[in-house]
Amino acid sequence: MPYHSAKGYTGSGQLGLLMVFLGLGFILAGFVQIALAFRVVPEGTSMNDIADAMLKAFKDPRNVDVARLSQVLGTFFLLCIPAWLFSRVVNGPKWFWLGFNHYFNIRQVMIGFLIIFAANILAGPLADASKALMQYLPSLDAKARELENMYNEQVAILSNLHDWKEYLVAVLIMAFFPALFEEMFFRGALQNLLVRWWKLPLLAIIVTSLLFSLIHSSVYLFLSRAALGFALGLIYHQTRNIWVSVIAHFLNNFLALTQLYVLSRKTGKIDVEQIDPKMEWWIGALALVALVVLFRYLNRISDLNRSRVQARYQVLMETESNEPPFVHKQTQ
Repeated sequence: MPYHSAKGYTGSGQLGLLMVFLGLGFILAGFVQIALAFRVVPEGTSMNDIADAMLKAFKDPRNVDVARLSQVLGTFFLLCIPAWLFSRVVNGPKWFWLGFNHYFNIRQVMIGFLIIFAANILAGPLADASKALMQYLPSLDAKARELENMYNEQVAILSNLHDWKEYLVAVLIMAFFPALFEEMFFRGALQNLLVRWWKLPLLAIIVTSLLFSLIHSSVYLFLSRAALGFALGLIYHQTRNIWVSVIAHFLNNFLALTQLYVLSRKTGKIDVEQIDPKMEWWIGALALVALVVLFRYLNRISDLNRSRVQARYQVLMETESNEPPFVHKQTQ
């Protein structure tokens, strides 16, 4: 039987709506970021020079608070709002449809963190392999290096934290909120749709992880981020709980931000490449073995919660089909 959402939308219809909402989010994010940029662009800047002036203004350390706000609001409108609209239109107002539920435990969270830790170790050799391959593609390598330098410069500016109060604020807007918004869109909306539509979970997770890596705009780290995205996707698929993948994603961001904060306090400057130490291939191989073991364990301890989520899903599929998408109604 072909897959339909709670409101009766087909898989292709849902994908079309998600793309429409993503386009809307892109426009809203652009408007918000432009509005914030105008606050720091010098007066009298001509429209021909406005784009360059915005980039230059956001690189100015004096405007770092506006740059951080622009980043988190941009992600909110680009990913969170489309996921929220999509879920409510095709399924209904309950957050359950995006993977938010109370069926998880501390063991799942701890294993999720260990999985992301191991995936980060595996990411090192993958990044080295990508850089080695780029040497045979000089033109692409030059573009990749340019993108990487721009990214590292942006991260260095945003992560230049002067005291612990600024650090705590950055934990929220640079570590937690991006993790939450990205997981809502990629795992809660897109992966959920593809898994239910295609009925091929592994393929759905791979496609979602590749798209997840693509939005981070890094050639050198494409395979690394795809591996992290795959780990997050499999965590979500095995637990059926978005909070487990959000917490794992947040802890990954948190550790990177903390490393940058410590470096900036010690040296007064930030070298982003210092937080990714070189890993030998055999260490990556051990990390891969650890990932297999950890995922097998996570799958086993998630059986009961998965069955509870599935039972809840079946009940809501039967009861929410006639409910309006933006009106929340309690179910027994």
